[in-house]
Amino acid sequence: MNPDLILDAIETVDIQVSSGLLALNSYENRVYQFLAEDNKRYVVKFYRPQRWSNQQLQEEHDFGLEMTAAGIPIVAPLVINGQSLHQHANYRFALFLSAGGRQFEVDNIEQLEWIGRFIGQMHKVAQSKPFEHRPEVCINDYLDTPKKVLLTSSLIPHHLQTAFHAVLDMVIAQTKKKLTHNYRSIRLHGDLHPGNILWRDGPTFVDLDDCRMGPAIQDIWMMLSGDRQQQFIQLETLVEAYNECHEFDKNELFLIEPLRAMRMVHYMAWLSRRWEDPAFPNAFPWFAENKYWESQILALKEQYLTLQEPPITL
Repeated sequence: MNPDLILDAIETVDIQVSSGLLALNSYENRVYQFLAEDNKRYVVKFYRPQRWSNQQLQEEHDFGLEMTAAGIPIVAPLVINGQSLHQHANYRFALFLSAGGRQFEVDNIEQLEWIGRFIGQMHKVAQSKPFEHRPEVCINDYLDTPKKVLLTSSLIPHHLQTAFHAVLDMVIAQTKKKLTHNYRSIRLHGDLHPGNILWRDGPTFVDLDDCRMGPAIQDIWMMLSGDRQQQFIQLETLVEAYNECHEFDKNELFLIEPLRAMRMVHYMAWLSRRWEDPAFPNAFPWFAENKYWESQILALKEQYLTLQEPPITL
């Protein structure tokens, strides 16, 4: 995208740019920060064509606006002239007020309590109705389709392919075995890892680009890090705070490691699928190296063993 097209698009919603355009870190979309003549700092997001339909994008926007209306600190798009989703020269885009802050500290118990309470509040609102157009966290999208992508990927070194696909099949089979129990599916942020939480006198959730239906624990388990004891303390803190606002179903704890395995497989396939985008080799040069795939074989073996262990209980 050239700067003139970006500026022209922004001007169609009656915002006048008074600074340069600062490209922000984003791989699926093209995102720029700028200062406007009203002295406010904005972010404009241009959506990658063919990734989401207009209905899916609008549902994402409506979800964010619903959360902010409920007092939940999440960055939602601006509604300008009655619309949050705009179009210019075959590009769909949205405007946001810029949100600053630092990444929150996953080992900070007080901050984890804040996060737990706000996730509880978010889920209390989110359970009121389902998404109609956004997808679900499911085996097909996170295991079966990624497996097909990885089977045809030319990025896996030839001498590692047999070992990699063997352990991948083991992890997928064990994950599917663990996902035989039923759980309640609700609207989720969907990608609530620490990088999508900014901290400035409290948390701000950003990037609803991957919001979808799924189990509540999906918005919690990515906060966990370290060894099993550390994860237990973090999880206990999050769930206790969550329960202050909304009842957490402890039966979902068994989903933590299957969901972690699904994310691992999905992430590798995502990088492989998007590798022809010039931004990806520049940002992830290690992805095509032997060392990366050797480490993934080891990580998958460790995850396979973890999947066979009893889940964390509270």
